[in-house]
Amino acid sequence: MDEILYLTSEKPEVYCEGSLSAQIMPTLSSLATNGLLKTNLAERLRREIVTGSLAPGERIVEGKWALRFGVAQGSIREAINILAQDGFISKESGRSARVIHLSEGDVAHLYDLRGAIEGLAARLAALAQPDFGSLQAALQEMREAALAGNRERLVDCDLQFHLELCRLSQNPYVIEHARRILLPFFAFVRMRVTTSGQETTVWGKDLEAHQRIVDLLREGEGEVAEQYVKRAMARFGKAAYDNWERRA
Repeated sequence: MDEILYLTSEKPEVYCEGSLSAQIMPTLSSLATNGLLKTNLAERLRREIVTGSLAPGERIVEGKWALRFGVAQGSIREAINILAQDGFISKESGRSARVIHLSEGDVAHLYDLRGAIEGLAARLAALAQPDFGSLQAALQEMREAALAGNRERLVDCDLQFHLELCRLSQNPYVIEHARRILLPFFAFVRMRVTTSGQETTVWGKDLEAHQRIVDLLREGEGEVAEQYVKRAMARFGKAAYDNWERRA
């Protein structure tokens, strides 16, 4: 009988085929299959959310979706956890998971907060002068998605741009708080843009504003960049919610 020795800090334990340990220890293939299942289920639920089949604020009943997808309820729970990390679902202790929902007031407040955090990130990045190639690359992907009329890809690239802006600040607290705000915010944006049918052409002026941010950072204009980002967020905030709701 073949034996496989597992090295640990304690006495090595023998793992033999056919033993009880072999029967209960998950194989690498089973772990990979479980991981793929969770990912696929999360993507299926994400599509239900983005297309409006699961509406903003709607409660997600694990048993219902387990029956619909023909999987165990625990698998749905794991998929929900993935979507919660991505910002599409909100989970509070003792309460059911719900699709993320932001009111018009929430959106306005978040743009104010984004202006403060991303404005600070811009100032710090301009002073630090890291390589801005990744930021320019994210903007280029936004342009390509806009030209292709790919709304969801454009939103994803927009999120990447703003996360990268905060990463370039090199301040771990800015980065942490930015992720907590931006992931659910852009998840909601993606939902509203998709269901409203908003055209990518409306991003034209916004793309130029993003380019101006990159240019100011490269020029080392920290305070100017900070104020520009704040003004841009204020302008975005005034138009965004109305545009989504008019087309919904």
